[in-house]
Amino acid sequence: MILAAGLGTRLKALTQDKPKALVELNGKPLLQHCIENLIANGFYHIVINVHHFGEQIIDFVTQNKFDAVIQISDERDLLMDTGGGIVKATPLFKDSKAVLVHNVDIISDVNLRDMSQQFLDSKDDAWLLTQDRETNRKLLFDDENLLVGWMNKSEEKFKWVHNESALRCFDFAQQPRAQGPSLKEMAFSGLNFFRSDLFAEFEIKPQSVIDLYLNLAKTNRIISKPIQPDYWFDLGKPEQLQAAENYLNNLVK
Repeated sequence: MILAAGLGTRLKALTQDKPKALVELNGKPLLQHCIENLIANGFYHIVINVHHFGEQIIDFVTQNKFDAVIQISDERDLLMDTGGGIVKATPLFKDSKAVLVHNVDIISDVNLRDMSQQFLDSKDDAWLLTQDRETNRKLLFDDENLLVGWMNKSEEKFKWVHNESALRCFDFAQQPRAQGPSLKEMAFSGLNFFRSDLFAEFEIKPQSVIDLYLNLAKTNRIISKPIQPDYWFDLGKPEQLQAAENYLNNLVK
C-alpha cells in the first residue's frame, strides 16, 4: 500500500495545484518512482489511498500501464490519516498474506523483496523498519525489539504501550535514567510490514498508524527491524527533494 493521500503542506509551493505524489524527482513523479520500485521488488498488487487532488492520482494511474494490479482507496470525502487509511483499505488486502506500507515521499534502496520474504517466514505480526538517526520523534523498543512506546523530544511527550509508570525511565535533562528498563530509541522509516488482517478490528476513522501500533503492541508482536540502506530520503521538504536529486544524479550508472 502506498500512502499518497497527504496534503503535502511542507511542499506547499509545489502542491498548490497537484498532490505530493505527483511532485517530480528527476523528471518523474514520486508516485511513479514508488510504483516502479515496488514492481522491481516483486510487488504486483498495489493499493494507493488518495485525498488531496485525488482525481489527478487516479488519472495518472489509469493513463500509465504499470505491470501491476493497482486499486484506489478513495478518501476524497474525508482524509483518514495514516492509520485510518490503512484500516479503510483493509478489505483490499484479503487475498494477501502480508502487506507492505510505503509512504509515497520515501525513496530508498532497501531490499524490500528480501525483507518481505523474511517477514513472511517470521512469527511476528508487524515489522516497523527503523533507523538510528536524529529526529525529535522516536519509537521506543525493549531489549527484544518489541514496541513499548513513542516519544517527542521537542515537546517532552510520551505514549506507552503499557502502564507508563512502569516504563518512566527518561529524564529529558539526563536521559535515560540509570534505573528502569533499557529502551532503544529508533526513528521510523515510513516503511512497515504487517499481517493482512492485523487492522481489521479497528473503527474506520481518522487516526495515526503509530497510535494503532501502540494499541496493537499490547497483544501482538510489533517489532523494530533496523535498516541501513545506501540511501534513504524523506522527500517532504523542497531541500530534501534537491538533496535526493543531487545524490541520485551522482550515482554511477
